[in-house]
Amino acid sequence: MLVLVGCEESQTVTKAFIARGHTAYSCDLAPTRGNPDWHLQGDVWDAIAAKPWELIILHPPCTAMCFSGNGTYGPGKPRHADRVLALEWTLQLWEHAKTHANYVALENPNSALFTYIREVQFIHPYWFGHPEDKRTGLALHNLPRLKPTNIVESFGSRIHGMPPSPTRSRDRAVTYPGVAAAMAQQWGDLDGFGESTAA
Repeated sequence: MLVLVGCEESQTVTKAFIARGHTAYSCDLAPTRGNPDWHLQGDVWDAIAAKPWELIILHPPCTAMCFSGNGTYGPGKPRHADRVLALEWTLQLWEHAKTHANYVALENPNSALFTYIREVQFIHPYWFGHPEDKRTGLALHNLPRLKPTNIVESFGSRIHGMPPSPTRSRDRAVTYPGVAAAMAQQWGDLDGFGESTAA
């Protein structure tokens, strides 16, 4: 498969697909921490138009859209206009990707975005071998819901307890390897596609 992982500089998901024999590229405005040969540095809209992708997985910036930021970005709050712009941009990106690939997923933490996108599955890291809670939404277009691969006991949320640092936002956004592996395994076989994804 030819796979684009948009808004990903860590290459966690990209590498999971490559490990299973697919041709996969990450894309981000920032340089990758992985292999630059498999990274399209630049605007995700340009990357979507660059190749005949079969599968596109999007990880759009979530800061303004997350419910955890309601104190800053919620209705009546100082930066609510930023949330409105982020929602408009992300919804347009979602629709755009669906016109360029048969199979599309969009990942975001629990956020206002999923009051507009209905084809959503919510997952937790502890379903995939990571003992943590982090309710994460996956908008799915022509893709089956992810099935848990290794359910373990959760010990809370490491993400919320991360200390301040210059890379805190970046590190909080990285996909858990168990989730990335499940995506590559379960979405990397076209025979598994086409199931109903309605929430």
